[in-house]
Amino acid sequence: MKNSYFNRIFGYAWVYKKYFILNIISNIFYAFFGTLSMISLFPMLKVLFNQTKQLVEPPVWENIGELANYVENYLNYFVTTKKADGSDDVLIFMVGIIIATFLLKNIFNYLSMFFITYLRNGVVKDIRNDIYKSIIKLSLTFYSEKKRGDIVARISSDVQELDNSFLSIFELIVKDPLMVIFTLISMFLISPKLSLFVVIFIPLCGFVISVVGKSLRRKSLKVQKEQGQFISLVDETLSGMKILKIFNAENKFLEKFTKSTERFYKFSNSVLNRKNLASPLSEFLGISSIAGVLWFGGIMVLKENSLDASAFIVYLGLAYNILTPAKSLSRATYKVKKASAAAERIFHVIDNKSIVKEDKNAIDLNSFKNNIEIKDMIFSYEKESVINKLNLIIPKGKNIALVGQSGSGKSTLANLICRFYDVNSGSINIDGYNLKKLKKESLRNLIGLVTQDSILFNDSIKNNLLIAKPDASEKEIIECLKIANAWEFVKKLPKGIETNIGDSGNKLSGGQQQRISIARAVLKNPPILVLDEATSSLDSESEKLVQIALDNLMENKTSIVIAHRLSTIQNADKIIVLEKGKIIEAGIHKDLMKKDGVYSNLVKMQSI
Repeated sequence: MKNSYFNRIFGYAWVYKKYFILNIISNIFYAFFGTLSMISLFPMLKVLFNQTKQLVEPPVWENIGELANYVENYLNYFVTTKKADGSDDVLIFMVGIIIATFLLKNIFNYLSMFFITYLRNGVVKDIRNDIYKSIIKLSLTFYSEKKRGDIVARISSDVQELDNSFLSIFELIVKDPLMVIFTLISMFLISPKLSLFVVIFIPLCGFVISVVGKSLRRKSLKVQKEQGQFISLVDETLSGMKILKIFNAENKFLEKFTKSTERFYKFSNSVLNRKNLASPLSEFLGISSIAGVLWFGGIMVLKENSLDASAFIVYLGLAYNILTPAKSLSRATYKVKKASAAAERIFHVIDNKSIVKEDKNAIDLNSFKNNIEIKDMIFSYEKESVINKLNLIIPKGKNIALVGQSGSGKSTLANLICRFYDVNSGSINIDGYNLKKLKKESLRNLIGLVTQDSILFNDSIKNNLLIAKPDASEKEIIECLKIANAWEFVKKLPKGIETNIGDSGNKLSGGQQQRISIARAVLKNPPILVLDEATSSLDSESEKLVQIALDNLMENKTSIVIAHRLSTIQNADKIIVLEKGKIIEAGIHKDLMKKDGVYSNLVKMQSI
C-alpha cells in the first residue's frame, strides 16, 4: 500500500489510540506468556528425563547475559528442594505451571482482540462517515460522471475490504512481531548457533512471499471496479423495470449482467488464488525450516553432544511457535496489496472536491429584497456551450416563466440560480451580491425547488416535510398540506401524516407525490421559488390539482417557472423564450402571441 494511504488510515486509527495502547499492552503479555508456555515444558522434560542437576543452594543473579543459566539453575534448585522435602507433587506443580501460562496467554490474546475490535470498527465508521460527507457535499457534476452503484460499492464493499484486508493487520502489527522477537530471544538463549539458521531463513521466506504477491493490488482494483459495475446495473434495472419489460429488454440486460459477473468471476479467481497461495507457501517454507532445524539440531544432540535432548525438544516447540506469526505476517503482505486498491477508490471520493467552492470570505444573506440579476452569463458543460451571454433581471414578487425547446438552457439556468453549478463567466446576483460571494447554505435557504420528478424518501409524510423545517409543528404540517391541496388524501391514509410512503414515494400516485413535494416547499416558505416542469409528467386531472397547489405556493413570492405545458404560464408576469442559451423573445402572453414568433408557434403546436 502507498505510504500516503497507510498514514491516512493510521490517522483514523489514532483517534482510538486508547484501544491501540491497551491492545499493545495485552499483546506484550500475550507474546511473553506465549513464549513462556513453550519454555515451561523445559523443566517438565528435565524432570521426566531425570536430567535435573542437584542444587541445594539458590543460584545467584549475575547479569542479563546469564539469564538462561539463572532460570535453569533456579528450576533445578526448586526440584531438588522439593525432592528433599519428600514431596511427590513436583510433576503436578510443573503441569500447573504449564496450564497457567497457556491460560494467561489465551486471556491476553482475547483482550488484545477485544480492544482492537473497537479500533477497527471505529475506523470503519469514521471512513464511511467521511465518504458520505463527501457524497452529500460534492457538486452534481460528480454524479453525472459516476454511476450510483459504483459509489454504493465504495462505501460498502470497498470499506469492508479495507477492514478485512488492512485493518485486520492492526491485530498483527504488534502481536506477531512481539511473538517472533520473544521466541527468537528464547531460542538464542537455548542455542545461538542453531538460531542463526532460523534468522537467515525468515527474511528469505518474506522475500519469496512478496514476489508472489506483487501484482495483487492491480488485480484487486479490477475486482472492485467490476463489482461497482454490476451493482450499478442492478440499480438501473430496479429503477427502470417497467421500461425493461415493455421493451422486452430483460434478456439484453441479463446478458450485460452475466458478462459483468463473468469478468468479476475471473478477476476474483485470480486474486483469491494468489491470496490463497500465501498460506501453503509460507507453511511449506516454514516446515522446510523446521526440517533444517531437525537436521542441524540432530547433529548437535547426537554427534556433537552440544545440546541436551530436552532443550532440543523445547527448541523445536519454539521454532514451530514462530511459524504461525510468520505465516500471518506473510499473509499480511497480500492483505496490504489487496487493501491498497480499495483505499484508492475510497480516498478518491473523500478527496474529490466540489467544483462549486465556497469563498473564504462568503457572507450570509438572510433576506431577499430587490431582484435577481443575471449579467453576461456564459455556461457550458465541458466543451458544449449551453448559455451564451445571457442578461436578465427578475424583480422581487414577479412570476417569470422560461420556455423553449429541449436543450435551450431552461433547466440549466434554474440549476445555476440554485448554484448547483457555477457560471463560467459573467455573474448571477441577488440584491447586488454575486452568488459566489454568498454562503451556499444561506443562498439555498432563500430558494424552494419543485422538480418534474418528485424527490421523496422512504419515510413518513411528516418526516419528508420536516426536511424543509425540522422544528415544524403538526399544525403547521397540516396547514401546508392543505395549501398544497394534499390534505384531503393524506388524512384518509391509514396513519395520516405518519404513513410511510415507500421507496421514492411509490405508495402514492404521481399527482399525490407532487403535492407532497409542493407541501414541503410551502413549509420552507422561501422568498424565491424554482419550479422545473412541475406538472409535465401528470395527467390532466392531477395537473389541475397540482396547478392549484402551485398557484397557492407562488402567492406573494418570486417564482421562476420552467414550463412544458404553456397553458400553465399564460398569467406569468413575464415569459422568457430561450433558444440555444439566448433570449430570443420576452414579454407577457398576450403580446408574444401578437408577435406571431417562436412562442406563438409553440402555443399553437400544443393546442393542436
